[in-house]
Amino acid sequence: MPKKISLFSIIMLTLSSIIGSGWLFGSGMAAQIAGPAAIIAWILGGVIIGVIALNYIELGTMFPASGGMSQYAAFSHGTLLGFIAGWANWISLLTIIPIEAVAAVQYMSSWPWAWANWTRGFVAHGNVTNQGLVIVFLFMLAFTLLNFWSLKLLTSFTSLIALFKMAIPLLTILILFFTGFHSGNFAQTAGFMPAGSAAIFTATTSAGIIFSYNAFQTTINMGDEIEHPEKNIFRGIVISFGISMVIYTLLQVAFIGAVPSHQLVISGWKGIDFQSPFADIAILLNLNWWADVLYLDAFVSPFGTGVSFVATTSRALAAMTTTRHLPTFLGKLSQKYRTPRRSMVVNLFLGLIMVIGFRNWGALSNVISTSTLIAYLTGPVTLISFRRMAPDWKRPFKLKGAHFLAPLAYLLASLAIYWAKWPTTIEVFGVIALGLIFYIYYEFRQPAGKQKVFQSFKGARWLVFELLWLTIMSLIGSQQFGGNDWLPYPTDFGMVLVGSLGCYLLGVHDAYASDETEYGHSLNEKIK
Repeated sequence: MPKKISLFSIIMLTLSSIIGSGWLFGSGMAAQIAGPAAIIAWILGGVIIGVIALNYIELGTMFPASGGMSQYAAFSHGTLLGFIAGWANWISLLTIIPIEAVAAVQYMSSWPWAWANWTRGFVAHGNVTNQGLVIVFLFMLAFTLLNFWSLKLLTSFTSLIALFKMAIPLLTILILFFTGFHSGNFAQTAGFMPAGSAAIFTATTSAGIIFSYNAFQTTINMGDEIEHPEKNIFRGIVISFGISMVIYTLLQVAFIGAVPSHQLVISGWKGIDFQSPFADIAILLNLNWWADVLYLDAFVSPFGTGVSFVATTSRALAAMTTTRHLPTFLGKLSQKYRTPRRSMVVNLFLGLIMVIGFRNWGALSNVISTSTLIAYLTGPVTLISFRRMAPDWKRPFKLKGAHFLAPLAYLLASLAIYWAKWPTTIEVFGVIALGLIFYIYYEFRQPAGKQKVFQSFKGARWLVFELLWLTIMSLIGSQQFGGNDWLPYPTDFGMVLVGSLGCYLLGVHDAYASDETEYGHSLNEKIK
């Protein structure tokens, strides 16, 4: 029997996923959007994802299955909602693999060493070139091969890298605080909030903050591969998430304080556009030796995250095949290594197609954040639905205050989707809708398929209404979020919340028992 993942290994695996390219780019992008108020954006993003994660911890311990986050919605609301949630989650996970490769390549293209002149052509005008795409593919191939053989190799590799990845950001914080910190930057050029409060919310979704925190689901999706999942899922998420939230917030503080004051006087925060944010600041502070270390970390950190998410993404795709709406061969596990190798190969090539279409870190991170949040909308609804439908099922971790925290998580996720701005919202909604082609095709091939589609639509209609409502709000909302300003800021927030609350209540009402519910019950019964 394959050895299961220990608590230490799952913490290291999750941290290796969270501390990736987000710290290398996110602080610079957030400061450019919101100035010093970007600190609030990191705290807000952590609160949003933290509240959402609490809902999923209860579900993860109720249903300890690999790739579980792609299945929970189907257990409570039928196959259509389960498919939409799984598809949205898989799209976000699939995009993480190329974004980490792109991050490494973008930093490589600015290596300052004479022997590295051959890397200069990897990026042009902020986008990865065709030459760079070859290197991106090689990175993605390496990520995949490290997952291909066994969990032991994966956990040993990620535990080693996670320690390195935490050490470098922490040392960066200390070095910047003690060598080039200017407290005046927090009030210079229009003060602490130079772009207004709306910029804080924009940065939360658009600067990669939501994306950076998203990796808590690495623990959830490992499910029964974790040793003592009834305890270690909760512990692993709380410990790794708490550590990463502190690191990210302090990095933002250090970045803001380290930007040379004279540059702010000349161009303001919007003019601070570093290609390699922390490495560029180190060079400006004559810390060339530390810049070299940061360039090395810009290679290692994305590598560790990419490796971790190959595991997560392949399990999410494999889990989607259990509803029989994708080719079942994708869900087959290697008999020897118990890894979904076929899903890994498919994700490798689809990830390459993704990066061909989106050739820079910022565009990819916005797509990831929005599609992830769409999937997260289903978690709070499923949690409360099961409290009503199955109050006696086993709950190794029972979320206290769930009837408050579940709608709070749902409303925060809805707002964060809105913050992604028009037209990003409608573009991502369109990608999600493409998945319905697969669902309808496979459903109609089954006996009584048409009847089941109509039945399952009732369980999914609330999410359809939610996406329609957010589309309308993105179009007519305030100009700060890409709308036509028919509803000024912050009135638009109130309208988003009112409509989303209605969709949440409808979602809880529309839960129903199905064959998928029985499968969920069988998983729940396996808990000791």
